[in-house]
Amino acid sequence: MQLQVARIGKPHGIRGEVTVQVLTDAPGDRFVPGTEFVVEPAKAGPLTITSARWNKDILLLGFEEISTRNQAEEIRGAKLFIETEELEEDDDEGWYEHELVGLEVRVGSQVVGKVTALNTMPVQDLLVIEDADGKEILVPFVEEIVPEVNVEDGYVLLTPPPGLFELNTDASASDTEEDDAETKDDA
Repeated sequence: MQLQVARIGKPHGIRGEVTVQVLTDAPGDRFVPGTEFVVEPAKAGPLTITSARWNKDILLLGFEEISTRNQAEEIRGAKLFIETEELEEDDDEGWYEHELVGLEVRVGSQVVGKVTALNTMPVQDLLVIEDADGKEILVPFVEEIVPEVNVEDGYVLLTPPPGLFELNTDASASDTEEDDAETKDDA
């Protein structure tokens, strides 16, 4: 299975370097010279890294196959993937998105939805959950709220704080509008 580790951004300079949006926790391990990536769209790859360097908080990559700014512009927006079979199996630190998507979401023994995505953020990751009504709920992926992930049995267990599921509903938006209307009436 393939795992996305980056998305190519705009060109940097005239020699074909590109900026990348990093989507991995281990950029120092993933972006080393000689690493070959599967690319989507396929016509843009495969790509092999010749250089990787940081410019402030932005990772810049150079590829064997890309030597001009025009070529770099052509691969803008392409996604870089690695094969997950190459990854070590003893990594108990976390889960990949493909392992989480489709898992049932439970609060106690009640099924409240399913995981549809994992948003990786700088501070903490967010589970994207679709509830029974088809509404999207964002849940901080922290141990206090998601104490158990059981990939083998197909579920994640949540202990949500009060109001977490109501934050993204239309009802909370209409309640706010009603509160605003009542405040205007009182004035």
